[in-house]
Amino acid sequence: MPENWYKSRGYLHFDRPINQAAALEIVSSPKTVAKHAFYPFIRYVAQTQKVFFDKSIGKVVKKDPKQRPISYAAHVDSHIYSYYCELLNRAYEDHLAKVQWSSAILAFRALGKSNIDFARDAFLDIATRDSCCVIAIDIKGFFDNLDHVHLKNAWQALLGSSQLPDDHYAVYRSLTKFSFVYRDQVYEALGLSKSNPKQGRKRICEPHEFRAKVREGGLIETNKDKKGIPQGSPISAMLSNVYMMGFDEQIHAHVESCGGAYYRYCDDVLLIVPLEKEAEAKALVDLRVNEIGLEIQAAKTETCKFTRSAKGLRSDRPLQYLGFIFDGANIYLRSSSLARYQDRVHRGIWLAEKCMDKVNAKRISRGQLPRSMFLKKLYKRYSYLLTWQINRAY
Repeated sequence: MPENWYKSRGYLHFDRPINQAAALEIVSSPKTVAKHAFYPFIRYVAQTQKVFFDKSIGKVVKKDPKQRPISYAAHVDSHIYSYYCELLNRAYEDHLAKVQWSSAILAFRALGKSNIDFARDAFLDIATRDSCCVIAIDIKGFFDNLDHVHLKNAWQALLGSSQLPDDHYAVYRSLTKFSFVYRDQVYEALGLSKSNPKQGRKRICEPHEFRAKVREGGLIETNKDKKGIPQGSPISAMLSNVYMMGFDEQIHAHVESCGGAYYRYCDDVLLIVPLEKEAEAKALVDLRVNEIGLEIQAAKTETCKFTRSAKGLRSDRPLQYLGFIFDGANIYLRSSSLARYQDRVHRGIWLAEKCMDKVNAKRISRGQLPRSMFLKKLYKRYSYLLTWQINRAY
């Protein structure tokens, strides 16, 4: 039986949270899952502020925010997704144990490493070579464009079955023919505060309100395309690896045959090949990406040529990968990564100051002296200083 699948979620949804025992009774019964009626996902648009450091003016400059739709499932639905994610993960890891390309798959696995480690491993690989061409490829709109037929075939292949069992098919169908509602529209229809919707509630509404105001109110939208799965469900990340199994095998085999290396971190693909194999590798990746119904984002594709001379390994242009830059000799943080961090620190300090202002206003009203801002949490979150002091103490 899968472990570590249960997670208590504190958000409001159309159903109430349930404990682990109740959840286990549902998720461990294939018949129950096969007949389960999934609620619509609740969707909101997350905005990620894009910033970069403009050297010409010496300031952090904000770009237009990147908008990404995030969908979260009802409580029981989430437990089902988490449980089946663990089932698939076991099958996936068993499969990887039998193939040669396990080390090439970096994302959404319990490897005990972060993007920092993965970037360093790739850069060290490059540094051991006298010359190579590095091709960094980004796949456009990854989760929104996963082809349903290909996903189903890959899912079946992982299970070693000619068709999905009824319970797996129910999960598959809920993710491909998914329905969703926009969070703000639901809150407005039900008269809930957008800033504080809970107010003692355990669920957004009762079933009769859901039918009358949400379903009959025309708020539910359904994915009618033959592609795309919700980004944000507990199983979506796992399915992205399942989807790419055939691609990973084919590209890894080709790259290895010419003495290169292949790495994939979700939709970020990195190929290290001999200089003379650049065109061949690009053509193969383009072909295989198209075969699985996806598209390469040309604007984000980079090609860097590394050569070794008396001065050491150098590249014709710096390689950007997983938030870092490598020029053959040195590894740097991307300026945009530093700028985002600086912006996050400023917002964290501003919020801490505002919170302390409220605390001090209450203290003064009680005749107490105001306190200075608590710095320990800020240091812990945004600086290495506190960690260094703790480690030094031991």
